[in-house]
Amino acid sequence: MSEAAPRRDLVVLTACGNAEHAVRGILARHESLGIRVLTAEFHVHPERDPGVFLHAHDFLRTFRNTHAHALVLLDREGSGREWQQTREEMEAEIEDRLARSGWAGGSAAAVVTDPELDVWVWSGSPHVDEVLGWAGRSPDLRSWLRSPPRCFLAEASSKPARPKEALQAALREARKPRSSAMYRQLASKVSLDRCTDPAFVKLRDVLRRWFS
Repeated sequence: MSEAAPRRDLVVLTACGNAEHAVRGILARHESLGIRVLTAEFHVHPERDPGVFLHAHDFLRTFRNTHAHALVLLDREGSGREWQQTREEMEAEIEDRLARSGWAGGSAAAVVTDPELDVWVWSGSPHVDEVLGWAGRSPDLRSWLRSPPRCFLAEASSKPARPKEALQAALREARKPRSSAMYRQLASKVSLDRCTDPAFVKLRDVLRRWFS
């Protein structure tokens, strides 16, 4: 009689390749996270954010016997629920469906970025300028974002109110293409403890709880 295949640690469902690469970059930094090395499997939902919100439990149902934990990541903006529910309400609804589909005992978690994944780009790390093609430029990236007519960044703010639009404008100015690899680069370099975005903090804490 053959032995059963060993269970993997984690299955990750995201709404896009950018989010997948961001999580890959984060998981690769197991020492900085304070977790062990993981066996992880990644999937991108073909229906993007709405598909992840509505159908993550169905998509992940077949993995509950082969993986110890499930992680779901999507944007609030573009999910179809941004005007009806808060980030926390969306996460709770997804996690409730996951639990009822077999992911019980806190073995699955949902992380909803608000308004979108690009908010994680805007940490105070100097690596942001480097990865976005702004190292050594004048004015520096933050000054450029604050200056008219752009005004992406308010004087008292550390992050743009419209993070995706600010990112796209900064990359155009630097003549640098946007790519999934960029998100993985940022995740592999930026301090994991300096980011205070609530969705990122939840992701970090969930991984530490499961795998420390």
